Amino acid sequence: MEFNVEEESFLFPTLALMFPESKKSKLRKMLTEGRVLVNGIPVYRAKELLMKGNTITIINRSEAMKKSPPPEPKKQFSKLKIILEDEYILVVEKPAGLLSVATDKLEKDTLHSRCVDHVKRQSERAWSHIVHRLDRETSGVMVFAKNREIKEYIQTQFAQRDVERIYHALVEGGPENSEGTDSSWLVEDKHLHVKRVKSTFRGSKQSITHWQVEDQDEFVSLMEIKIDTGRRHQIRMAMQFLGCPIVGDVGHGATTNPLNRICLHATSLGFLHPETAEFVRYETNVPFANRIKIDSET
Repeated sequence: MEFNVEEESFLFPTLALMFPESKKSKLRKMLTEGRVLVNGIPVYRAKELLMKGNTITIINRSEAMKKSPPPEPKKQFSKLKIILEDEYILVVEKPAGLLSVATDKLEKDTLHSRCVDHVKRQSERAWSHIVHRLDRETSGVMVFAKNREIKEYIQTQFAQRDVERIYHALVEGGPENSEGTDSSWLVEDKHLHVKRVKSTFRGSKQSITHWQVEDQDEFVSLMEIKIDTGRRHQIRMAMQFLGCPIVGDVGHGATTNPLNRICLHATSLGFLHPETAEFVRYETNVPFANRIKIDSET
């Protein structure tokens, strides 16, 4: 079917005139399937401007499949909270609920993918290399490397326990002492479930977590936590063993979740900068630091 445009108009209302008995949803489907040609070229935009003398042709689905598929929508770049960026590293604040990097499910939106998008807007050849990870539920400081050598340089510092990692956690209740250290051995199974075991348990890894109470009331405590090791769920396991599970961490014994998140935040990250070899520290504010004051007033 062909139709000659007699005056300037938009494509969708013109289709409505051509097919007065068709529903709008059916007309939109014709567009998305590539069945609408303007001067022989598939057009997918409902607001395509038509000029006098244009020819609209409607083809069947089988013909449309042989032509070019509809163009992918423009990529919407997600916001990235940058703490520091230079030609060597990119330091950002990860929001809670976002994966650090894609799993075998190949998730498209991760902190890593957002960092890659960011550097590629500066140069198509640029890349952002993952150095370390935070759990999906944890927010806070992460560093990405801009080439493989820098990635390995910083990862060596992690492996040698030279990186300073400080977290803050809002926990239920409060410990008997104002500070302490949890030294334990952890093992994770093939389903990534973590449990405490003896040091002789096959596959177990040491976990060292230092903590101190920074503020508290009758309901919760704000803990500053330093870790020497970086085991999966090590802080959650340490707080559960202390009898003070992290607020929102139902999987490790929490009974409350007022902020609809696990209240664990990577506050500070310190390491030797790859250019100068000088120690640098990058910090963020604790998003739930004022929760104690709020609870105390209510």
